[in-house]
Amino acid sequence: MKPAEIVNAVRNAGVVGAGGAGFPTHVKLEAKATWCIANGAQCEPLIRGDGCLMARRAKDVLEGLSLAMQAAGAEKGVIALKAKHKEAVAALEKELGAFENISIHLLKDFYPAGDEHLLVYETTGELVPPAGIPIHVGVVVNNVETLVNIAQAVKGVPVIDRIVTVTGAVKKPMTLSAPVGMTVGELIDMAGGATTEEFRVVEGGPMMGKIVENISRPIRKTTSGLIVLPAGHEQIRKRLRTLDKVLLRSRTVCLNCRYCTDLCPRFLLGHPLEPHKIARVMNYTLDSLPEVVANAVLCCECGVCESYACVMGISPVRMCQEVKAELAKRGWKPEPYETPEPRGYRSGRFIPITRLIARLGLTDYDLPAEWTDDRPAVAEVAIPLHQHIGAPAEPVVKKGDKVKRGEVIGKVPAGALGARVHASISGTVVEVGDSIRIVK
Repeated sequence: MKPAEIVNAVRNAGVVGAGGAGFPTHVKLEAKATWCIANGAQCEPLIRGDGCLMARRAKDVLEGLSLAMQAAGAEKGVIALKAKHKEAVAALEKELGAFENISIHLLKDFYPAGDEHLLVYETTGELVPPAGIPIHVGVVVNNVETLVNIAQAVKGVPVIDRIVTVTGAVKKPMTLSAPVGMTVGELIDMAGGATTEEFRVVEGGPMMGKIVENISRPIRKTTSGLIVLPAGHEQIRKRLRTLDKVLLRSRTVCLNCRYCTDLCPRFLLGHPLEPHKIARVMNYTLDSLPEVVANAVLCCECGVCESYACVMGISPVRMCQEVKAELAKRGWKPEPYETPEPRGYRSGRFIPITRLIARLGLTDYDLPAEWTDDRPAVAEVAIPLHQHIGAPAEPVVKKGDKVKRGEVIGKVPAGALGARVHASISGTVVEVGDSIRIVK
């Protein structure tokens, strides 16, 4: 296929980054690159989808990577995954001979192995400049599920399902393919229901995931995991702290130990990001040390500072988030940063996943969550029109319309960044708003 044909097929299929950000993939593929990386690191604890996918659909992953390379004109492709995923490694090695210029890079079991800046450096030796993105060094990175969706897109199959791990305080932790638009509660029921009466749900991983306010809300193209936890669990409590409480804790108990900086993965890559200084400035005023505050934009929000480094329960990542939001309100744009040198001791400060899980208080929930072929039996779905970076899709159906599974129900507004949305079940449109509700 010609590059433009691949890009057009991906655009029509509504493919977005499945790693969590949801950036429209066709835009990435329009860039010209030297490298294409398949991100199979799956660095968030407890989430199992990427490992299951690579083990079960290795050929599709490789086909998707090959297509991404063709679209971007890349000379080299690499699949980066952890050596511990032995079944996935074996499946990929079995299929690898049929694909040119693609190799496998095995990672150790550390967090955050899937961070794009870190992954690019580990696999290619290229260092993405601070405040930059991989394409600045000729690299395009896509999650492995995104690549499978690319392979499906050129066959005319849109993104209507999502691989989700349902785990934590549930009776039967599992990983499965579920239609976009089914509810969080329905997936918890498929996993046997919660094992605790009072519970909350984290969507995504325990490090970067967000609390689900209502389990009646639908899953999206970016939903990688649902972690059910007792309502009083520390991972829930910390997410519910107000900014006032976060700042009060910082003012009263910070030891100025700088562990948050010394373990920050971006600082270790040489970026001028020092979370301990940002936390100190937040105790006073953002305008007191502008050169320190501005570096908050370099934070990747991995949560290492909050969940692993700090022994006093302070949240530098929350402070960086607030600073970034304030700078955005002021219309501030970062000046170009010089490409730094990684710190020589960085390899000795990788965070082992088992130790991280223990620090998070999640050892009891570190279960296989094995793959199931069971298909969810859903009578209706509510498909959000905004489940990607950019503008919401505009509905092209109305109440009362009959739609088929895979049919386009939302298109990208003219001239906007966005992604198409498709029906994940066949049925009748009963409501059109921020979501399109379809009933069988």
